[in-house]
Parts: sequence; C-alpha cells; structure tokens
Amino acid sequence: MNAAVATSVFGAFMAVTVVLGLLAVRGRGGGGGGITEWSVGGRGLGTVFIWVLMAGEGYTSFSYLGGAGWGYDFGAPVLYVVAYLSCGYAVGYVVGPMLWSYARRHGLVSITDMVTHRYGRPWLGALTAVLATVFLLPYIQLQITGMGVVVSTISYGTISLNWAYFIAFAVTTAFVVVSGLRGSAWVSVLKDLLVIGTLIFLIAYVPLHYFGGYGDFLHRVVHEKTAWLTLPGHGHSGMGTGWFISTSVMNALTIVIFPTTVAGYLGARSAGTLRRNAVFLPAYNVLLFVPMLLGLAAAFVVPGLTGSDTNLALFKLVVDALPAWAVGVVGVAAALSSIVPMAVFMLVIGTMWGRSVLSLVPRLSGDARQKAAAQCVVVIAGALALVLTYAAPGTLVRLSLISYEGMAQLLPMLLLGLVWRRLTTVAALSGLAVGVALVCTLVFGGHDPVWGVNAGIVALAANLLVALAVTYAGVGTARERADTRPDEEVLADDALRDDPAPA
Repeated sequence: MNAAVATSVFGAFMAVTVVLGLLAVRGRGGGGGGITEWSVGGRGLGTVFIWVLMAGEGYTSFSYLGGAGWGYDFGAPVLYVVAYLSCGYAVGYVVGPMLWSYARRHGLVSITDMVTHRYGRPWLGALTAVLATVFLLPYIQLQITGMGVVVSTISYGTISLNWAYFIAFAVTTAFVVVSGLRGSAWVSVLKDLLVIGTLIFLIAYVPLHYFGGYGDFLHRVVHEKTAWLTLPGHGHSGMGTGWFISTSVMNALTIVIFPTTVAGYLGARSAGTLRRNAVFLPAYNVLLFVPMLLGLAAAFVVPGLTGSDTNLALFKLVVDALPAWAVGVVGVAAALSSIVPMAVFMLVIGTMWGRSVLSLVPRLSGDARQKAAAQCVVVIAGALALVLTYAAPGTLVRLSLISYEGMAQLLPMLLLGLVWRRLTTVAALSGLAVGVALVCTLVFGGHDPVWGVNAGIVALAANLLVALAVTYAGVGTARERADTRPDEEVLADDALRDDPAPA
C-alpha cells in the first residue's frame, strides 16, 4: 500500500513536469525559433526565472544524497559547497554581466562560441566542446544515478534502479529537446517550490520526531560527534583547512565559466538581471545546511551505514518517519533536483556541438540546422550516459573525479583571454594542455589532495604560468578582432551600467 501511494504521487508529478516543460514554448511557435531561442531562451529570461534556473544547478541530487552522505561520513568538510557557491555568486556579480555583454554583442550562445570568436579559430571552439563534454557527461550520469536511487527508495523498492534510470532520461529528454532552456526554467519553478517546502518541513520535523527538539539533538552532536564539527572532519579524509580553502577558491572561479552557468547568464534579459540574481542567490544556500544536518541526525538514528549506503542517510529517515504520500512528495523534490541540472547539462552539450563541432560540416551550417543538430546531440548525450550507467557505471564515475578540476583548466583560455588580448592561441592551448595533463596525473595517481591542497588548483596554477610564459616569450599571435576597442569596453559596455530593460 505504501509503495502504491508513494509511486502514484511520484508519477503524477512527473507527468506535471513534462507538461510544464512543454508548455514553456506555448505561444513561441510550438517550439520553433532558432538555436538562440532554444539554447538561451531568446535572451529573455527575467530575474525570477534566472534565479530558479541557476539555483537549480546549485541544488542537485548531490544536495539530497551526497550532502547528507558527507555530513554522515565526515561532517564539516561538506560545508565547502556552501563556501564555493556563495563566493562564486560574488564573482559572478562581475563576470556574469561581462560575459552576457560580450555574447549579446556578437550573437554568441555558449563558451565554445566565445572561444571561437576570441581566437578566430573554429577548430579551437570544437576542441573546447569535446573537452567540456568529457567533463560534463559524468554529471549527467550522476544525476541519472541519483534520481534512480531516490525513485527506487521512495517506491519502497517497487521501481527497480534500471527503470528509475530510464525514467530520469525519458522525462528530461521529453521537454528539453522541445523547449530548451526556457522549459528547464519553468520546471525549476516547480522544483524550487517543492525543495523549499520539503526541506523547511524536514528540518523542523526530524529533530522533533527523533530527538525531542533541537536542544537534545545539538547537545548530542557536540558531545558525541565532536570530530564531525571541525576540519578535516571525521576519519582520515585529508580534507583539512588547506583543502577547504583551495577547493572553495577553485570552484568559485570555475563555476562562473561552467557551461551550464554561462547558459544561465546568456539567457538573462539584461545585465541588471544578473546582478540582482547574484545578490539573491546566496540566500538559497541556507537550504544546503538542511541535508548536512539531517546527515548528522542519521548518524544517530541509522548508525553503521558504509560505502554508497551513506548517500541514503536522509532518505532512511524520510522513509522511516513519514507517511507514504509525504515520502512521495520529498522524493519528487529530490528527483526534480536531478532532472533540472541534467536538462541543462544535456542542453549545453547539444548547443556546444551544434554550434562548434557539427557546424564545421558545411551541410550542417545555418541556424535551423544547428538547432536540429543540437537537439539530436541532446538525445545522444543523454542516451550515452544512460547506457554507460547500465553497462559500465565505473567509467563515468571515474571521470567525475576530474570533472570540476578539469573544467577549471578552461579559465585562462576563456576568462583571461577575454579580458587580456595579449594572450595568444598557442599560449592558451599550451596552458590548457599542461593543466589537463597535470590534473589527470595527480587525480588518477591518487595525489588529490596534493600537499594538502586541491589538485585542480595546483594544475590551474601551472596552466596559468605556462600561458603567461608562452605569451611573454612571443610565441604565436592573437587574432585581431574587427572591434578594436579596449578589452574593458568590449566586455563591459552594457554590463557595467544599468540596462533599461525590465527584469
């Protein structure tokens, strides 16, 4: 009976999700329009839609599963998520409007477009698309896996993991192919309403239900879980102060050029929308404390979880303490926290390939054909992640170890290249090669952290040093753009003054 109730609630909300995503393009030609409308919402999303969309990327299935699992296993180190997101939003206050202005001026819709335009070499944009895809595919697989675990758990085992994986792929693909970024933004509204509501309820209910209130709960944490409250946390995690600071700094810088974040930037109606969004987004981070605290609560209620089972810490409490219909609602919130970011990951991979890789084929040039090609890539990318989830889950899980550290290596080529014209193509590419090679060597060699700091930031430092050295050595020449105004004007023209467009 419990399984039937929870599964019915989940099924009803998944149907609403698909319908809501498809309705996003109503009145816009039934999903028509070019790749700009599909990939960045026609650059017409206001503050609310941009806020829920970008908040959705920060609050993924990791927040329900990994966040609670890290809280259960280690404690304090998991707070790096709150630290880097908050700092990243502050960096985005400046960088977001700059990228928006540059892309709007030149009709660009992705980071690969920016690389192609900046250096004047389409093959470099295509190379960036391939590299970014390698680092993004693991995120799609992780969201599929996360939703699968959630659905299987809330259905009390009635829905198998394999079927849950397929549901995650099917629901996401159903609306993102048709409605693109705008559909993801609409679904984000439903997702955020459920996330905010369920987490406020859980953080109030669980301590009362299991501990009689916050006083007894926190007293037990302080006296029985002391190691969980300081760095490096419980156990031999290696995640001490140096790791915490370096990871927070690297991730805060990386998130502003992450392809999914940039898609949110470029979908904004105005630069002012992005600045307001950067001010409001940190408020959403308060919610990240909830699964972390519930993970600590689970350490008392369901002790002894090991390995991947610790990721189920929060849902062990939910299934045990709540009626079936409430379990279904919490499960829907967690599932949508997988679907929204997964949709944007698939969307940006499709956009990058449609604009930068497949567009190199003459028959696939032109706006309409680029959009069609991008939509096909969305399906292929999602299907590939799904197949690998079934057949070889370890492949993408292993790649996920370097996803963020690897994406960080694009920082000099993209961000430094846009603000400093002296950076040459050879220098940017040399730094990128060194950075990616070093981060792969360190991470796959088991040296992360290295010297107590994140391996990615060590690789990024080497990347930057090589790029600067090659530039000052005079190797290669940067392609001169038609617009020869100083860099600050090119990037900041509209971004650094209030845009009259309404938010």
